[in-house]
Amino acid sequence: MERTKWFERKFPPITDNGLLPGIIERLEGTPARLYYKTGKLTPQQLAAGAGTKWSIKKEIGHLGDLEPLWLQRLEQLAAGDEILAPADLTNTKTHETAHDETPVDELLQHFFHQRLELVAKLRSICPEELEKTALHPRLKVPMRIIDLANFVAEHDDHHLAQITELLLQDTSWMEANTL
Repeated sequence: MERTKWFERKFPPITDNGLLPGIIERLEGTPARLYYKTGKLTPQQLAAGAGTKWSIKKEIGHLGDLEPLWLQRLEQLAAGDEILAPADLTNTKTHETAHDETPVDELLQHFFHQRLELVAKLRSICPEELEKTALHPRLKVPMRIIDLANFVAEHDDHHLAQITELLLQDTSWMEANTL
């Protein structure tokens, strides 16, 4: 099955703020899912995709690279800013950072600690902040905090799916991970 490219995705607004606790659970669970998928991989498996696509380590590093942007956008929404900070659509930081040379445990820990901060801030949001909106600069749609949280969770899942796609190309991983 072919995944929809990230930049082709649409994100309709979520009208029920009561869904936010479930989205926060997804966000909080991403580090555990990453560890589950990658914690026992060999260096060769962690390098899968390098050269043509991002390696598994670069995928993990990329998630960590974007955490400051998610925090900034959350703070902008809470403050009532009109437009959210733009992302670097060329992913310069991910391309220039030596994620492939960084131990995977270090990448996972770095992401985990950053994600804890995002989750804590989401859990401390005041009810009136949930109604504030700001324009997403690429999508050109207004977003609320719940929409941003969902966007980040979907971004996590997009990269987790990419990691799985890379692993499925490795027959030794497939044989060890079938039911």
